[in-house]
Amino acid sequence: MALSVRQFPCLSDNYGFLIRDEASGLVACVDTPDAEAIERELAAAGWTLSMVLNTHWHPDHAGGNAVLKARTGAEVVGPQEVERIAAPDRVVAHGDVVTLGETRLDVLDTGGHTLGHVSYFDAADQIAFVGDTLFALGCGRLFEGTARQMWDSLQRIAALPGPTTVYCAHEYTASNARFALSVDSSPDLKARTEAIFEARARGEPTVPTTISLELATNPFLRAPLLRPDLSDPSEAFRAVRAAKDSFVG
Repeated sequence: MALSVRQFPCLSDNYGFLIRDEASGLVACVDTPDAEAIERELAAAGWTLSMVLNTHWHPDHAGGNAVLKARTGAEVVGPQEVERIAAPDRVVAHGDVVTLGETRLDVLDTGGHTLGHVSYFDAADQIAFVGDTLFALGCGRLFEGTARQMWDSLQRIAALPGPTTVYCAHEYTASNARFALSVDSSPDLKARTEAIFEARARGEPTVPTTISLELATNPFLRAPLLRPDLSDPSEAFRAVRAAKDSFVG
């Protein structure tokens, strides 16, 4: 594998990610939820930060940009909306390419949680960093975008190769699992949720996930199957998302 990923928990339920191109030794962090935690992980690994890759503007994803930029001189790369925190050094959008040494990261439009949200996909290693668009058994709330926009974004992610390793930014999986069980009775989901609850009881992470696993069990990707009464897939998604927003359990 040309790209190494170092995942660590931070804040209350975020994950931080340091990625290293093994050919060049260049290192980036995906989002900056906690600058101090990122610096500790860099020190523990003996790595030097050269780039920040933001997925969207929310403070628990871009709030550490200024500190890390000042302390490391790292180039900050992200969508235009990151200007709401601090102007990135390079603005990227769908179809752009970011290179970290010999690693190519394709930028995908995954708006919906925020209007300009992007994800980063390393096709050679089949690794995707999806921020708050797709979660294990879940998806991001529609704070700014529409259901159709989010559905289209989820379909871009779902179209990635099935074995793709998906790094999402929060440990929401147990909560997502309880909701999923309320709307879907598939045997695959039942087996997965049992494993999730056991893993969380042991304090183990449920991230990363894979595209194939989410296609088989994630109620938001399965929305048209769960709501066959709605002919428009984005409307089926809207209904499932609304159910999750009001779910207590």
